[in-house]
Amino acid sequence: MKAQDVMSREVVTVAPDSTILHAARLMLQRKFSGLPVVDANGTLVGMVTEGDFLRRTETGTLRRRPRWLEFVMGPGALAAEYSHAAGRLVAEVMTPSALTVTEDTPLQEIVGLMERKQVKRLPVVRGQAVVGIITRQDLLHALISHRSAEAAVATDDSIIRERLLAELKAQPWAPLIDVFVEDGKVKLVGTIFDDRQRDAVRVAAENIPGVNSVEDQLAWIEPTSGMVIGPRAA
Repeated sequence: MKAQDVMSREVVTVAPDSTILHAARLMLQRKFSGLPVVDANGTLVGMVTEGDFLRRTETGTLRRRPRWLEFVMGPGALAAEYSHAAGRLVAEVMTPSALTVTEDTPLQEIVGLMERKQVKRLPVVRGQAVVGIITRQDLLHALISHRSAEAAVATDDSIIRERLLAELKAQPWAPLIDVFVEDGKVKLVGTIFDDRQRDAVRVAAENIPGVNSVEDQLAWIEPTSGMVIGPRAA
């Protein structure tokens, strides 16, 4: 899937010369954690987020540092920090170099970017224009839609078994086990050498469309003692 498949196309933005009070109210009203900042030409120029309002002079949360550290930082860095904490306009507090993705960016890449940069939302751009926004909530909606579509698909037992075996074959952690399926009920039979494999195999089975239940008949050989431990009690 790509950004265009899950993004929100109705994008709420603010202008650089908007007040931070307007931006904060808009974020609270719409329950957004951040807003793209666009100029009069519709060009993305930055992002303003909840994080930009954490350190503020109004709330007495301006950073306090030892004098020696302020000396090391220098007047320029301290002045920029003050402007950010006391600024009245969005342009004075926003992050100017906003991270963006395009409509064709794969979700795998988007999630990786969110994790690395610790951001909750990414503007989707076409050239310099904002055409959408993708948030963690949009990813949740995509998950629900995908699961709902899968649940509506009727799958016979042989296909369930083939898909599960194929999934296990593709996983480096998966043990060699037998899989039996009857009326959508999956039975797992075989040997594992790490008890955590038990949960992973069950999850793999539960993710196959058409599976109604999973019966665990896997035997765990405990590596230290060599004891054979059966399925967990339900």
